[in-house]
Amino acid sequence: MNLNELRKDITEIDVQLVQLFIKRMNLAAEIAKSKIQNNQPVLDHAREREVLNLVAELAGEKMESYSKRLFNTLFDLSRAYQNQLFSNKCQLAEQIKTATCDMTKHFPLKASVACQGTEGSYSQQACDKLFSSPRLAFFKDFESVFQAVEKGLCEYGILPVENSLTGTVIPIYDLMEKYKFYIVRSTRLKINHTLLAKKGVALADIREIISQEQAIKQCSQFINNHPQIKVTLFSNTAAAAKYVADSGRTDLAAISSETCAQLYNLDILTDNIQNRENNYTRFICISKDLKIYPGANKISLILSLQHKPGSLGTLLGKFSSLGFNLTKLESRPITGKDFEFMFYFDFEAPIYSTETVNLLCELVGSHDKFIFLGSYSENY
Repeated sequence: MNLNELRKDITEIDVQLVQLFIKRMNLAAEIAKSKIQNNQPVLDHAREREVLNLVAELAGEKMESYSKRLFNTLFDLSRAYQNQLFSNKCQLAEQIKTATCDMTKHFPLKASVACQGTEGSYSQQACDKLFSSPRLAFFKDFESVFQAVEKGLCEYGILPVENSLTGTVIPIYDLMEKYKFYIVRSTRLKINHTLLAKKGVALADIREIISQEQAIKQCSQFINNHPQIKVTLFSNTAAAAKYVADSGRTDLAAISSETCAQLYNLDILTDNIQNRENNYTRFICISKDLKIYPGANKISLILSLQHKPGSLGTLLGKFSSLGFNLTKLESRPITGKDFEFMFYFDFEAPIYSTETVNLLCELVGSHDKFIFLGSYSENY
């Protein structure tokens, strides 16, 4: 047989496959109705294992692995279709519908906002970028910001989540699973680190530099070029600048911002000391309640995966098949479980789309742990 004849035979088989696929999906829909009536979950591990064993036996050794891959894909598609039929019972879908029902309600200009650090911190600068008239409350650490929002002390909180030079702010992601919150907006802030000291002090006088851990990492090349200078971690870049201003020392400097130089009457010994000029930190704005404002096009979530081969690949295939752009994937160890991880996703998708909501409901129904962190837009 020549190539055209072979392709003709494959086309005939493909037609049969499509017809059988539609028939199978229609039967899956009938099964879903039965599960709804009997209050049963979509996922049935025992049934899938039974089918895979049958498939392996029918396919034979040569085609066993290929057949299993094919049927795992079919299972995934069947579950997605069944979850879509279940979506009218999906609590998350109702929450999203409620949060998006008033598209005339825009992101507020005035609000009470929690920030880590003190006056002049980068978190405060990010806050000023998002709100025109914020009522700021400063807290000593990141966890206190989460607590302030959770307890209703502040309506919103500002937190750094990643930097273009040093990557993820790990403590934030470790706290995300602990507290109930939603992301309502995000922004990117250009970071220009400067070395600050008291008036009249020269760089040659400095014997110790203090700053926040992320800032020190972002300025590692500058620090390595001055090995005689001791480096000490501090809670916040602005707090470090204030400490230098309040101290009587002329051998102490802080890595902080130009804003803090003006705020605390300090000299800039040298500026732009970060490793690269293109240094940005992404901040999220969190709320206790789910709020989705007009223009939301980014979604964040946390979920666990089954500890088996292909789990992550199957999940990524769902995003790819819908054309959703995955912009961040971060894994963190699950406490008390060896080599098992929680995954944090950011992806671009319209929350107003039925396909998006169906996918989220499918993920709710097929993962042991699923946390919807919100849908929001990002300021640049």
